[in-house]
Amino acid sequence: MSKSNQRKAYGLALVELGKQNPNVVVLDADLSKSTQGCLFEAEFPNRYFDMGIKEQDMMSTAAGFACSEKIPFANSFAMFATGRPYDQIRQTISIGKLNVKICGSSAGLSDYADGSTHQSVEDGALMNLIPNMTVLTPVDANEAAAAVFAAAEHQGPVYIRLCRNDVLDITPKDQPFEIGKLRVLREGTDCVIFAMGTMVERALEAAETLEQDGISVKAVNVSTLKPFDYAGAEAMTRGCKAVLAAEEATFIGGLTGALATALRKSAVPMDYVAIEDVFGQSAQNAEELMDFYGLTAENIVKKLKAML
Repeated sequence: MSKSNQRKAYGLALVELGKQNPNVVVLDADLSKSTQGCLFEAEFPNRYFDMGIKEQDMMSTAAGFACSEKIPFANSFAMFATGRPYDQIRQTISIGKLNVKICGSSAGLSDYADGSTHQSVEDGALMNLIPNMTVLTPVDANEAAAAVFAAAEHQGPVYIRLCRNDVLDITPKDQPFEIGKLRVLREGTDCVIFAMGTMVERALEAAETLEQDGISVKAVNVSTLKPFDYAGAEAMTRGCKAVLAAEEATFIGGLTGALATALRKSAVPMDYVAIEDVFGQSAQNAEELMDFYGLTAENIVKKLKAML
């Protein structure tokens, strides 16, 4: 199967959105080539603003644009887009319910070479905890592009979480992004895997392996972390024997917690494949880190078989 890059798809989608809506503006924090905001800059230089290494100022400026009926997209590495300007995001953008769209690229462990300071294992959880914030976690480049248009149509703060590296093309190009919708990618009756972002590919691989052992697995793409469809998730697990959450992030405060809340009255066993309460580290490539932290199809298989 083919692979594509979420960041490039995001940048191209911003350009297309900018052609359709003159109120769209884009802000970067000295990382336009990494976020692909540079594509928007080349097309609309008068609507593009590089704020330098000043993420707090970038978010405050984005808030000002939103108050002036613009639709600002503010971009940076996921760690710097959420951690450094957390106060501005919480106090101004989210409390004010301002129409600001934040994109965190190079999320999770995907910025493998730069180590713990740049690897955002907690960005999704940070944004998930803020009232009024919507958190989108597209699985591939097609969903990343579609998420741009969905975010623009949504009134209020939105955080979009993107991977740095090429990811498997899983969803069709013409599929609209429906905020809050859980999508079943594979039907099954014995187990259910709820996977987010890069872990969807590994969930599908694990499902194929388990099928060879006579175990039927349903795989669900969680492309919206918040608002999470608690009732829908619970309904999808009825009658199954085991449930697992898979996310390239800390298990605290993200998909694992949301799924545990959804199943709080259920007797079905549940586990997770996620990053424990630790930071990332440097490596030669992203796959090396995924293996080290157990974010693999093999670990999914192992944990589901243990529950069964």
